[in-house]
Amino acid sequence: MEKSRRDLKDYLEYLSDIKKFSSNTVKAYRQDIEQFLTFFKNSYSGLSRDQVRDFLSSLYLTASSRSTVSRKIYAIRSFYQYLIRQGETEKNPMDLVSVPKAEKKLPEILTEEEMGAFLDQLPGDTVIEIRNRALCELFYATGLRLSELTGLKIENINLSDRLIRVLGKGNKERIVPVGEKAIAAVMGYRDELASEFNIIPHEEEPVFLNKNRGRLSARSVRRILDDLIRKCGLTTPVSPHGVRHTFATHMLDAGADLREVQELLGHKSLSTTQRYTHVTIDKLMKVYDKAHPRK
Repeated sequence: MEKSRRDLKDYLEYLSDIKKFSSNTVKAYRQDIEQFLTFFKNSYSGLSRDQVRDFLSSLYLTASSRSTVSRKIYAIRSFYQYLIRQGETEKNPMDLVSVPKAEKKLPEILTEEEMGAFLDQLPGDTVIEIRNRALCELFYATGLRLSELTGLKIENINLSDRLIRVLGKGNKERIVPVGEKAIAAVMGYRDELASEFNIIPHEEEPVFLNKNRGRLSARSVRRILDDLIRKCGLTTPVSPHGVRHTFATHMLDAGADLREVQELLGHKSLSTTQRYTHVTIDKLMKVYDKAHPRK
């Protein structure tokens, strides 16, 4: 066995026995480092900047994503750190390498038809079911952040004017309009609480309560949403942030101005809101290709 392969074997044993890495992680490190060693014909000492760049170029050509490239760089860099501690080499050529920025992936969204069907089939027989329906209606109607939704108090909602006062990131306050269906759903939930449990709302009380009549947590909302989507038979695994993304995309599809959507979402920068336009642009391209006579 060549020395570089023996060093790799020792390193993997170190990861497994001393660092207690999982078998899957050790396997991934082995594959990444073996790729590196094979590229340089099992010679890991004295590599130049140009040689490292050649290897990186090969990674970007063969890797499926930036995250894969990042993982390989981390694995190889860690291997060299081990070799330096063992006195096998003096320099880490991966110190010359910057890790690529992670790709910002947008969450899955529902189409207008899927979201409408989802909301329309939500049950509403028990207080919990009525609460969950009001929660989903308000979530989609406003595009609030999950923390903003669970943080809502009775005093934040103006039912007659259909407005919500939201305290967002950086304690920045904004006003968000609400649709009639969402307002009706919230009113129905609060009326049910009053008639069923004699809970009379006061200004400081959370809008949505858990079974112990405390504030509904973000973790509970995630669980509720997952459960409802599964029961409704939707194939798209929509997260709470996916509901926010769905709201933004549907608003843009309907002709809302980008800056108006920025204000509704509470984004500090317009560039953050622009990430939501990709679905709208895809839709425009399909319409263009279908309709234009000289496409």
